[in-house]
Amino acid sequence: MPPTFRVISIGALAAHPLWNEKSDVRPAHATTTLIQSGDATILVDPSLPGKVLEARLHERAGISARAVTHVFLTSLHPIQRRGLAFFEDAQWLVSEAEREAIGIQLVQRIHEAHAAEDQDLVAALGQEIAVVERCRAAPDRLAEGVDLFPLHGVTPGLTGLLIAQTTATVLVCGDAIVTLEHLEAGRIHSPALDLDQARESFAEAVEIADLLVLGRDNVVLNPVRTTLDALRGGDALRGGE
Repeated sequence: MPPTFRVISIGALAAHPLWNEKSDVRPAHATTTLIQSGDATILVDPSLPGKVLEARLHERAGISARAVTHVFLTSLHPIQRRGLAFFEDAQWLVSEAEREAIGIQLVQRIHEAHAAEDQDLVAALGQEIAVVERCRAAPDRLAEGVDLFPLHGVTPGLTGLLIAQTTATVLVCGDAIVTLEHLEAGRIHSPALDLDQARESFAEAVEIADLLVLGRDNVVLNPVRTTLDALRGGDALRGGE
């Protein structure tokens, strides 16, 4: 049986630059997605508080938080993982590239904080390091039909999930593509660590997927693939005239 997916919570940008918003006008949170394949129940980017996600899981999928076997983070950005601690019994997973890069950054920062004798910062960074240590490097395949898809650039190891369904290929994008407007305009989420790499990841995403679960928006049809499919259909029709 092919994997299934469902958006549990639609994310939002604090300020949407393509809506001409110059400053924060709403709370920022990431899109949270549930993927089920075989015995695996995978929650992606638990961005809302745990109790809120527990209610959303019941509303949207009819399951309890205890049913979640894995939590996958597309990145280690704090917005992506606000509710992570609520899923204590699940396996916490992130790409190896993201885990290593962010871990190195945090170790460097905590050494600097120790040198500056900033104990509050040392404590805060220690908590961040504990989260990274608890997260395991995700295997290339999380479950049958659910594979890692590197989308590096916005963060050093940002990674989506490619879901192989019978009639469509679905890509959970994380912040590699944040909203429908960004998708249509070919815009990268800012700030991006490596803009050129982020652009390559964006292009790969729209090349491979029929459906895109956007990082701060809903699931959408890939307009690039839809246009190509329509053109192919038109060519076939004209060929039969």
